[in-house]
Amino acid sequence: MEKTSLKIKDVIKHVRTSAQLAAVLEASGWPKPGNVHRTMDHSDARYEHFLVGSIALGSSIEEAALKGSLAAKGKLSLPKVGIGKLVKEAVHDVAKSHKGGNTHLGICLLFVPLATAAAKTYVEDGGLLLDAVRKNIDEIMRSTTPADAAAVYEAITLVGSPHGLGRVEGSGVPDLYDEDARRRIFEEEISLFDVMKESSPYDTVASELVTSMEISFKIGYKELIETFKCTCNINTATVHTFLRILSRVPDTFIARKIGLKKTSDVREAVRIGVNETKWISSMAERALSLGGLTTEEGTSFLWEFDRKLQSLGRDYNPGTTADLTATSLMIAFLSGLKF
Repeated sequence: MEKTSLKIKDVIKHVRTSAQLAAVLEASGWPKPGNVHRTMDHSDARYEHFLVGSIALGSSIEEAALKGSLAAKGKLSLPKVGIGKLVKEAVHDVAKSHKGGNTHLGICLLFVPLATAAAKTYVEDGGLLLDAVRKNIDEIMRSTTPADAAAVYEAITLVGSPHGLGRVEGSGVPDLYDEDARRRIFEEEISLFDVMKESSPYDTVASELVTSMEISFKIGYKELIETFKCTCNINTATVHTFLRILSRVPDTFIARKIGLKKTSDVREAVRIGVNETKWISSMAERALSLGGLTTEEGTSFLWEFDRKLQSLGRDYNPGTTADLTATSLMIAFLSGLKF
């Protein structure tokens, strides 16, 4: 984006709007195989729950953007931004907005540091330079504190039982079952970055947070922009972005669900799950090779793919892929995409 003279209040508003639009349009993309979308509800979450949650996270995103702008002006140090608290507030706001369970945890984890980094970059550079945003994401995450880690642990337990996340034996950080997790986090000075680094081999959202969101920027955003330029259709661009990410990056939400049926160790569970669900990435690649939503054959195959995953039940919902698709959309809107 070219340099701009946007006022701070306009920067903050732009960041908030970009996040809300991204979350709404990701939820609306159809058909995204296995996901809730505008023609498909799940038993525990409806399409409308995702829409409501997408709006509800706006206040925390706005606060994150404000903190980023203050950090850019030297009025707030990065450790004082409170990424963890902002994530917890976002998750809490979403949970209060509907009765559809955990709809936006991954998105909140990704959107908060992205919003902070984007606002910081706007103020520092007068525009959204993507390399600068990624550099700021890295600085922000590396500046997180034990308080941030503790707040994210609380956010995760707020929206559901940790039992669905598995155990992590012999880890350098406490898992969510650990009653002394909070004490250990502060005594051992474990930051949110440390937690995400430890989790990154088996959780793609965690990996994004310690790699400056490499998948979202390098795969998702790239696919989104290229497809939109060719089709001028935001739904097609959204669905193809989802498929591109899924074709290249096994969905760790699905892998964990499948693997935990055989072992409680989440690392081993994800390894098992990835091996057993390689066919999902292959089907995503096949859908794209047939032209996806730009051809009759690709569209027909895509609906078949959706029916297949939906028929297998809630465990076959590529939730992590959806989170990364939403982040890719947010990057695009931050960069000025209009449709």
